[in-house]
Amino acid sequence: MQRAAQMMVLVLVVFGLLSARPAASGELQQQLTAESAIEQIAKRGVLRVGMDVFVPWAMKDKKGELIGLEIDIARRLAEDMGVKVEFVPTEWSGIIPSLIAGKFDLIIGGMTVTAERNLKINFTNPYYYTGQGLLASRKMTEGFTIDDFNKPEVTLAARLGSTAALAARARFPKATLRLFDNEPAAVQEVRNGRVHAMVSNEPLPAHSAAAAPELLKAYPEQLVREPIAMGVRKGDADTLNFLNNWIEVTRTKGWIDERYAYWFGTTDWQQRVQ
Repeated sequence: MQRAAQMMVLVLVVFGLLSARPAASGELQQQLTAESAIEQIAKRGVLRVGMDVFVPWAMKDKKGELIGLEIDIARRLAEDMGVKVEFVPTEWSGIIPSLIAGKFDLIIGGMTVTAERNLKINFTNPYYYTGQGLLASRKMTEGFTIDDFNKPEVTLAARLGSTAALAARARFPKATLRLFDNEPAAVQEVRNGRVHAMVSNEPLPAHSAAAAPELLKAYPEQLVREPIAMGVRKGDADTLNFLNNWIEVTRTKGWIDERYAYWFGTTDWQQRVQ
């Protein structure tokens, strides 16, 4: 009799736990949904985008307005979401900590996916691919092949916190590497003959050389091919799901490829900034 009573109590406890589980699960799901960036954006009516200024991803035109590939993508994303967009210019070296701190909702800034970055934030599926190229001083590198840059007497430049810096160290480990907060400063060092060359995402090397062929030379070799994705805070599955689907749909329509071709394949936009 006592054993039967104990079994009855056990059955009631288990039944109670099973009955409570759907309610607890539903509450957790509601909490996660409410805390997701995508939900906060919808409530706020504004998409806050972290980015840094560098050509041709994001730059200012003659009127002081932001233009560029990533600016187009962020504006199209906000339009499709039915919200406004607010750009939050941030130094590249601090852009991931700023995302984690909640200073903006996501990163749309030509960010390459790397294992080190992925330990700190989540990435969407890539929405295009780019490569690292080499922009050199004609005077300082006359007769150089690509392998000649891997020497101790050669000084290279790259942007601080960028995958260009990683590519420079990997491809030219013997060269001296100087890091700059932005790419225009690095380009100027090459133009002034204070460094032999700089490593940067394409199309900056090709476009810079075309603009000043008497001073600069772009090497045709692509140092590395890299996937570009949006960065979001960890633990936000709803935002990641939405962005991945948006990327897939928008790429299928050909819009991202069309904008990429304009900003990377032509220099028609340069009259808007010069």
